[in-house]
Amino acid sequence: MKKNVICDIDGVILHNNDLIPGADRFVHRLLEQGSKLLFLTNYPAQTQKDLQNRFRSAGIEVPEECFYTSAMGTADFLKRQDGKKAYVIGEGALTHELYKAGFTITDIDPDFVVVGETRNYNWTMMQQGAKFVDQGARFIATNPDTHGPLMYPACGALCAPIERMTGKKPFYVGKPSAWIIRAALNRMEAHSDDTIIIGDNLRTDILAGFQAGLETVLVLSGVSKVADIDRMPFRPNHIFDSVVDIDIV
Repeated sequence: MKKNVICDIDGVILHNNDLIPGADRFVHRLLEQGSKLLFLTNYPAQTQKDLQNRFRSAGIEVPEECFYTSAMGTADFLKRQDGKKAYVIGEGALTHELYKAGFTITDIDPDFVVVGETRNYNWTMMQQGAKFVDQGARFIATNPDTHGPLMYPACGALCAPIERMTGKKPFYVGKPSAWIIRAALNRMEAHSDDTIIIGDNLRTDILAGFQAGLETVLVLSGVSKVADIDRMPFRPNHIFDSVVDIDIV
């Protein structure tokens, strides 16, 4: 039996802020049996405490250290690179993680242009970001998602103008990058052979798990449906209607 679980949030545990029926029982069962559990989300605009409070509002008590975001992953990635100055397009959760990692947030000769998600995206951010990337700043983005369920622009959409203007693609830290899976495993002190990943999206969660060598579990309570599976060159190891039906951990 697998002991370690990496689990997506939206479409798996919650729909917006509403609990998916039975998800609370699944989470509490994992915690009670002592499984190593990490909730891994591409959404970079909430801190660990924000996510803990979001779960609590839905009736699930989870330790703060059980959350890992693409903002945290981006900070962990950048700590391994040369340079400590970043021009950031994103919300406070992203800048908070970069400050914790020892970065200076600046619009003067940055080493990196880091894009997350923000509703305050504007012409100046686009122009400044493109200028710095064109001048040699490394282009880093928290996640490749282009939009949310209500069609709000997400990180990939905010990167698109800078990419088109400069001809340079960002390095996306979040799923489906295998890098963030390795970072999550390091955070858990776990090994890929002993870990499963649970997600609702074939193109992010399941692809990330596949690329990192994890056993993959697709739940049909979110983005991907049964008809989508045959369109992919890879298949999840297991398919369940919902997390409440998972019986392999």
